Amino acid sequence: MDKFKHKKSLGQNFLKDENVLRKIKDSIQVSEDDLILEIGPGQGALTKYLIEYGCKVICFEIDKRVEPYLEKYKNGSLEIIFDDFLNVDILNIVKDYHYKNLYVVANLPYYITTPIITKLIESKLNIQEMVLMVQNEVADRFTAKPGCKDYGSITVYLNYFYDIEKLFFVKRTSFSPAPNVDSAVIKFKKKVQPYKVKDEALFFKLIRDAFQFKRKNIKNNLKNYDLNLVEQVLLKSGYNLSTRAEQLPIEIFVEIANLLNY
Repeated sequence: MDKFKHKKSLGQNFLKDENVLRKIKDSIQVSEDDLILEIGPGQGALTKYLIEYGCKVICFEIDKRVEPYLEKYKNGSLEIIFDDFLNVDILNIVKDYHYKNLYVVANLPYYITTPIITKLIESKLNIQEMVLMVQNEVADRFTAKPGCKDYGSITVYLNYFYDIEKLFFVKRTSFSPAPNVDSAVIKFKKKVQPYKVKDEALFFKLIRDAFQFKRKNIKNNLKNYDLNLVEQVLLKSGYNLSTRAEQLPIEIFVEIANLLNY
């Protein structure tokens, strides 16, 4: 890694374990007709594996100091955009590319993990799969099941769009410099059968409100909603107004939102 000065403010922890890098690359099956977006390539440790697919790869990197490192992997299929991914017009960039399937691969800075994922979802890009390196605790939250302490509004929100699985654990010593936490690689796979929600804005608000106060039950957190309709759905599935949001599967929230949308 020579004498490169990592910026803590950018969350720069570069992955150096070649075995982990290969496992990430092998976790997606990409053809030459596809397109990969890599967010935060750093010095290109993973980029060098991604270009092996022979498809178009677009890298988004905020730190121009790594340009000499990334330039080594520049070929006809690799484009490097030096900008803050949260500020780029992603739709405008991708529209110039012809591709069959779109994939996202990223070693995400931990402090902006959720904003980046939210931006990708809200962009309405037709992303087939996302393979992301995140903090291990965040991976647990994203993949949590109802009844677990890690299950929250962000879990329901993300699982509305994708099937999410934890692929493998990554110890902190796999990075340079080593972060203070361990990591995990997770895969987001576009749902084959999306949930049928009449009003997404209402559905997302319902989720936020239901989980607003973790220790309170549905009756308290959803007191501004029609509780008779909410209870109707809950009782039908073996729950009641004393149930906490963390116990309810996403299907229940979908049903409540659709019933409220009268």
